[in-house]
Amino acid sequence: MSMAVNLAALSRLRDAMRMADADVMLVDSGELLAWLTGFTVSETMYRACLVPLSGEPWMVLRKLDEAPCRQLSWLRDVVTYDDAENPWKCVAQSLISRGYRDCRLGADTRSYGMTADTWQQLSEHLPEAVWRPLPGVSDSLRQVKFPYELDLLQQAAHIADTAFLTLKEQVNAGWRVRDVAALAAQIFLSEGADTGETGPVVRSAGDSGFLHAQTHEDIIQNGDILHVELIPKVKHYSARLMRPFIPGGISPEQHHIARQLIALQDAQIAAMKPGAKARDVDAILRNAVLAAGLRADYGNVTGYALGLYTRTPRPSDFSHCFTPAADWRLEENMVFHMYTSAAGLAFSETVVVRPEGGMRMSRLPREVILI
Repeated sequence: MSMAVNLAALSRLRDAMRMADADVMLVDSGELLAWLTGFTVSETMYRACLVPLSGEPWMVLRKLDEAPCRQLSWLRDVVTYDDAENPWKCVAQSLISRGYRDCRLGADTRSYGMTADTWQQLSEHLPEAVWRPLPGVSDSLRQVKFPYELDLLQQAAHIADTAFLTLKEQVNAGWRVRDVAALAAQIFLSEGADTGETGPVVRSAGDSGFLHAQTHEDIIQNGDILHVELIPKVKHYSARLMRPFIPGGISPEQHHIARQLIALQDAQIAAMKPGAKARDVDAILRNAVLAAGLRADYGNVTGYALGLYTRTPRPSDFSHCFTPAADWRLEENMVFHMYTSAAGLAFSETVVVRPEGGMRMSRLPREVILI
């Protein structure tokens, strides 16, 4: 990331800090760390970036992680501790040594890094600090994407397209589901993705229960529906795409259901303009699917925020998702994974909010893939 982008991210964070009356922000969310500094690392041992309202931010982390932090981040002030030391005490001492003993300390209380133990440890080592909660700020700041983020998401979408086209050419009935996933993982890595993690690749049935299934040992037979969701990441940024694969030919009923789902989702994507209410966008698809009798109920979201994913307990960002209760509004350059499913068939797209309506990042045809 360029310094100009980092300064823009830093400006967004400091605006939020001023609104919360915080002198210093404790950044311990893996995603916000990566977005703000260019570097992130697992939560094996506590680590955080401390951001004052003015002056230079600094990082506190294991000495083992200092070299990659300096290599990948623009930060110059890096405080380290040995593995036998108390990480939270080191964070507290870094604040005290810089004159922030009794500061107003901002923290995202929804961050996976801000556990009850972390809060207790820091409170004990910083008894004079006053906490300023900023719940959810680690996600909300990152919703509107910078141009470089859109470029990375576009690269990830291209990898997904390449993988789908290769699977279409090579996969046949008789393959193990595991072999399909292995081929997709190979393509990811050869095309420049961060990892070979594919997303769910499973035989499907029903309206939505298959979406998170994990059965790799099944053999694909004629008449099956193979659900493929690919989630390649490039520098932590993930695009996502779902398509059904059917060996041996598609039935008239399956064709009819697929065309309806695609048309309804196309209408939903077209409505994804700045200022639109999320619940209204959701209703376009949800209500129509139910009215058409494609599903008896629709309990899951119809889309959720996409962007940067690091080593945290969640594989998806539901801070901004599409439900009947969603009262937030879309903004230009937000990015979402929009998906729908019925009768074992699932379709999804990575969509950017544009003034003229949602724009798909994938170039893959919107159709069932016949193999």
